Amino acid sequence: MREVLKHLKQYLLCGVSHVIPFVACGGILIAFSIAFAPMRPGLGPDFSHAPLLKLLLDIGSAAFTLVVPVLAGYIAFGMADRPGLVPGFVGGFVANTVGAGFLGGIIAGLLAGGAVMLLKRIPVNRLLRPIMPILVIPVLSSVAVGLLMYGLLGAPIRDLMVFMGHALRSLGSGNQVLLGLVLGAMIAFDMGGPVNKTAFFFGVAMIKEGNVAVMGACAAAICIPPLGLGLATLLAPSRWSAQERESGLAALAMGTIGITEGAIPFAAADPLRVIPVIMGGSALGAVLAMLGGVGDHAPHGGLIVMPVVDHRLWYLASILAGTLAVAVAMNLVRAGKPKEAM
Repeated sequence: MREVLKHLKQYLLCGVSHVIPFVACGGILIAFSIAFAPMRPGLGPDFSHAPLLKLLLDIGSAAFTLVVPVLAGYIAFGMADRPGLVPGFVGGFVANTVGAGFLGGIIAGLLAGGAVMLLKRIPVNRLLRPIMPILVIPVLSSVAVGLLMYGLLGAPIRDLMVFMGHALRSLGSGNQVLLGLVLGAMIAFDMGGPVNKTAFFFGVAMIKEGNVAVMGACAAAICIPPLGLGLATLLAPSRWSAQERESGLAALAMGTIGITEGAIPFAAADPLRVIPVIMGGSALGAVLAMLGGVGDHAPHGGLIVMPVVDHRLWYLASILAGTLAVAVAMNLVRAGKPKEAM
């Protein structure tokens, strides 16, 4: 069982690592275009007289549209190498089409990889072997994944995503503190992994429905883990190795532009202490952002989205509080650990 979970984690990380540049590219271009577009009171950005900004918005949206297919494609690639790419991308595209979203992309990628792995095990005549990976396997596996996603799994996954959305919305209408806690903890839990992306894409979906507060909480939470860990290395450098201090500088830069993955080197080295600390810091930041009425009009986080954030002082205060909490707590929990052992 442990081996199965280990392999599953590797497949998911393969997909997530390839999709991160698409999320960053799309988020930054969309944030940039919205930030510099003229605003109409009560209606948001007006691109009718800003064709270049509209073009950048469209390019950023295109990058975001590719997120689910790329995720599914590279999950399948992680499982079955290059023959998995075609059914993975096809399955991810179908997941997008039927509204199954991020979760549908993960399942489509796993199905595609599994289908290709099964097809590879079928013994064939040596004359057919050269065309198996470039013709037979992609066609058969794409048909299988497409049929499953269109005819059997797509609708239930879409309904599950809708249910999860309603559940998070009910948290927001009933208890903003609880919603902030949940979103902040999810964002920091796996630093760009599936749990992080579930919270992130919920925030993105809420922007489309006119609720920018959820993305505001996510945007604050996103940058806190790398900023907090980077700050911790500066506040108490004697408790960190030279390599960790270098990682801390990189984490500060990545946190500024809203890349949570800057915390991964620290979490990978000391997960039992780092992950709870950054979950607490991000949850604190998200709760403060919710209470302060912070709204983010762009699907991205960090200081780079400041021009499109409502209640900027609250946004900065939320990030600062969460960052300080992570830095102080991290140095406290490492206080008794000899530097040589880290």
